[in-house]
Amino acid sequence: MAEKQKTIKAPVSVSGVGLHTGKKATLTYKPAPENHGYKFQRIDLEGSPIINADINNVVDTKRGTTLEQNNARVNTVEHVLAAAVGLKMDNLLIEIDGPEMPIMDGSARPFIDALSRGGIEIQQAERKYFELTSTVQYTHESGKSEIVAIPRDEYSLAVMVDFDSPILGCQHATLDKIDNFKTEIAPSRTFVFLHELEELLSHNLIKGGDLDNAIVVIDKKVSDDVKARLTKLFNKPGVKIGDKGLLNNVKLNFHNEPARHKLLDIVGDMALIGMPINAHIIASKPGHATNIGFAKKMKQIITKHKMNNQGPLYDPNATPVYDINQIKEILPHRHPFLLIDKIIDISDTHVVGVKNVTMDEPYFRGHFPDKPVMPGVLQIEAMAQAGGILVLNTVPDPENYLTYFLKIDKVKFKNMVVPGDTIVFRLDLITPIRRGICHMKGKAFVGNKLVMEGELMAQIAKTKNNDINEGLKQPVKTSG
Repeated sequence: MAEKQKTIKAPVSVSGVGLHTGKKATLTYKPAPENHGYKFQRIDLEGSPIINADINNVVDTKRGTTLEQNNARVNTVEHVLAAAVGLKMDNLLIEIDGPEMPIMDGSARPFIDALSRGGIEIQQAERKYFELTSTVQYTHESGKSEIVAIPRDEYSLAVMVDFDSPILGCQHATLDKIDNFKTEIAPSRTFVFLHELEELLSHNLIKGGDLDNAIVVIDKKVSDDVKARLTKLFNKPGVKIGDKGLLNNVKLNFHNEPARHKLLDIVGDMALIGMPINAHIIASKPGHATNIGFAKKMKQIITKHKMNNQGPLYDPNATPVYDINQIKEILPHRHPFLLIDKIIDISDTHVVGVKNVTMDEPYFRGHFPDKPVMPGVLQIEAMAQAGGILVLNTVPDPENYLTYFLKIDKVKFKNMVVPGDTIVFRLDLITPIRRGICHMKGKAFVGNKLVMEGELMAQIAKTKNNDINEGLKQPVKTSG
């Protein structure tokens, strides 16, 4: 059964200060319709502008991920989005009355808790995954950070980090499946080294920083003057700043909590590609800049894939390249086995054919007559006939040739084809035609919906007195 899209059942809000701006903000997760995706809305600005959670809207990756669209910005969105991904929410409107998401405790857990309180609404539209088919590698321009994605039948991640610190050292974290995000990754808080914190505070940054929303790591000796100044800034007299280790106000939720938080950030940043993916992601020394660079590369691959999987434009009023009578002059098939009605486009390397599926097709009398579905084998045959016209178009006398199957491979049926549908087949050469052998990649569409795809290999043979040329074996199955 196909997995369905999800949204939140009822609005729910969380309030807190932004880590970098120090401004208090209230964030509200609200239900959104099917295929809406994630969108932010700045309700504190005139016109309440919308900012799509899209990788192309990223404008800054320093200490967090910032989006900008319609002259409005939202800062530090990664934890908010990671929670949505972790609960497999697809469609959310995220209202915010300030420029930055509240940092809360520095993890995704408060947002997970909020979404859980709101409940899950199952929608009717199918949840579509991007299925990675080959390895994708991205290396940051610094050469110090790398992310690789490997095809897998579910979403999983592994992170390896080296903080060059005697306190944290090398760490790794894994998430075998996204269903475990809530318990294994979401509680992991952000962290900062004390010497970084001092520098950030001196530049009037992390105005919302507090000992309650980050793990502070002391890996270098701190002077008494600096200790006194930081203690005053923290406004926590009971907190002691030692020479090394963690500040004494926290205990780690996990022994490798910093590495898990890096994994959390990847999940949040990868939400910006616009759809869930099935892949195993391995990251070495990741950061927001590397995450975003990798996500942009993935978005480009997804966009190209979608373009390649959109059905060819079909205008039924346009004059075809070959109509049914011209097709009969090329192919030897006749009713009821002539399954291509038109050829609407053809070149040396591709062909586009059309099949109108009607209720009076003879196979519907016995193939689920009360619930008629076009048999998959006949979809393949129709595709092969269109491909046959491509290969026969290379000879001056196609009426003197027949086309024979050599191989059918990688066939997948995606959606049912029923009476009333118009199937548009597009076939492209995988390799140039040599010695009459044609290797093609074919896809079948009803509208923009991919219904079937596969690879076909066929050979044309010249007929002589209705016999195949000497040397060719009798084929098991014929096609167009």
